[in-house]
Amino acid sequence: MKQFWLFQTSPAGLSRKKTTAFWAWNLFLILASGICLGGVSLLFAYGSYSPNVFYSYFTHPLILLLNLLPVVGLELLAWCLTGRSAPAFFLAGFVTLGFSIADYYKLLFRDDPLMFQDLRHLREAMSITETASYDLTPDKRVIFGVLCLIFGTVVLHFTARGVPGKKSRFVVLAVLILACFPVSRAYTSERVYNTLTANYDHVNRWAATQNYLSKGFVYPFLHSITAGAAKVPEDYGEAEAEALLFSHQDGEIPQEKKVDLITIQLEAFSDFSRFAGVEGIDFVSAYKTFHEIEAESYTGDLVTNIFAGGTVDTERAFLTGFADLRDFRADTNSSAWYLQSQGYLAEGSHPSYQWFYNRRNINGYLGLPDYYYFENYYNEVDSVNLAADRLLFPEIFRLYGENRDGEGKPYFSFNVTYQGHGPYSSTENQWGGRTFTDGRYSTETTCIVDNYLASVADTAEELKKLMDAFREEERPVVLVVYGDHKPWLGDGNSAYQELGVNLDASTEEGFYNYYSTRYLIWANGAAKAALENDFVGEGPTLSSCFLMNEVFAQCGWTGSAWMQAANEVRSTLPVITSVGRYVENGVLTDTLTPEGQAALRRFLFMEYYETEHFRY
Repeated sequence: MKQFWLFQTSPAGLSRKKTTAFWAWNLFLILASGICLGGVSLLFAYGSYSPNVFYSYFTHPLILLLNLLPVVGLELLAWCLTGRSAPAFFLAGFVTLGFSIADYYKLLFRDDPLMFQDLRHLREAMSITETASYDLTPDKRVIFGVLCLIFGTVVLHFTARGVPGKKSRFVVLAVLILACFPVSRAYTSERVYNTLTANYDHVNRWAATQNYLSKGFVYPFLHSITAGAAKVPEDYGEAEAEALLFSHQDGEIPQEKKVDLITIQLEAFSDFSRFAGVEGIDFVSAYKTFHEIEAESYTGDLVTNIFAGGTVDTERAFLTGFADLRDFRADTNSSAWYLQSQGYLAEGSHPSYQWFYNRRNINGYLGLPDYYYFENYYNEVDSVNLAADRLLFPEIFRLYGENRDGEGKPYFSFNVTYQGHGPYSSTENQWGGRTFTDGRYSTETTCIVDNYLASVADTAEELKKLMDAFREEERPVVLVVYGDHKPWLGDGNSAYQELGVNLDASTEEGFYNYYSTRYLIWANGAAKAALENDFVGEGPTLSSCFLMNEVFAQCGWTGSAWMQAANEVRSTLPVITSVGRYVENGVLTDTLTPEGQAALRRFLFMEYYETEHFRY
């Protein structure tokens, strides 16, 4: 076989025509084997999800191209470096299939894809696999992949034996390097990732893991190099950030002030009675109970970064105190970790699916490894529907009671509701037929507004029942409640437009209408006595990253070094958003004074340091 002219190591002695065919044959096999190798990697990309996801890759040419191109390029690079096809294929396959199989096992065990940021934590990952009961026995897919690598290497060893000269390899290498610059834009582009490679026929588009694997593996893995990472501040100096942060030390919560802290983030909960000029709606009836609750609480406006979606931005800003959030891939400093360091039991509930926003993994990274979702808890409460507040709030109290009657540790419960999730336009699922509009609006807007306000009123009534239960407790309890964002009200904000609500974020009224919700901090009698605070009155307007700071301040807690340092910034900039708007000297602005700029710089330096150095 080696004597056949195509399979020789050199075209020496061959005619010009055969020489051209010889190199075309070798190049063809390199390209074809790279394409096959990329195709094999896609066998692992969909994990344990439907094989239809795998087939869908081949019906989306751009997804296929973006997954195959880097593999072919990697094999060509190895060919340029080694000069031989078989070793080049083996090296490219070892890397490609190695990462693909690692992603496959990660999907199987944790329903979490492999991302570039995970490479920083290989030591921790190896430690976990050694101590966890993961079954790493190769299955049929893994065995098939390994056999493909071996078979391809052997075939190329006998059929693609041409060894190009150094000059030719240098030319190919130069072309590869030059091609990387324009091609890389496709891998970093958010438009390509979110729009041009949309592939949702067989996955849930709102599940972060499924959205990732719907695009294969090699492509989304490369995209993750630039996506989700914390942004390094301009002129960042780690020594300076460390000095700013550790001019403080973590404070200790005195034993007599270790009250139970229950926090509830209300899905899309907002007080529409604060909108100016809206007529024809019975806001008094809709918000009667909520306003009664506010009257006995410490309340204020919360400025979020989001509108009608993106729930996790508010909840993770609240937990971490960060204004610039990242795609969390490892344990990250948070209030939950700090409270655990102070002897608290930290847990919580979200009666929706654990894959939603990858909460299953990320909540653990943020200090909440014990968390209750629909799959592991609330499907026993209601096996058909995601738990409404009338079911969720009693369970929040019951879990609190389990700790009270069990170990009795100070208790931190972080909860996110689902009930307020839109859309609200259905005429078939009205909340008890409650009507708050007077008939002047369109049928669509009437349904949306009536259903939304009925949900809001129901949530407030269930919240009051929960507060009454805590009111009777001998243990001191502080309850924190806040909305995560304004609700969706029709495509193109149609209901807002019909109501005449100003959503022009370039104006102050429109900005607050668009981005603000309400927060309240309430305490039972035992907590008021323990903390020597009545917990009533109007609090400051805050961004979501500073709400926990205000909770600690009202409790009289010093907090972590990060929280103390952030409070110094908060005194100058109580509102910092990711949309480029701030509040300084009580004024909403996008142009800071030199003092404000210096405060923001300090905050960004310390924030980046805090995201990069886990301390608990």
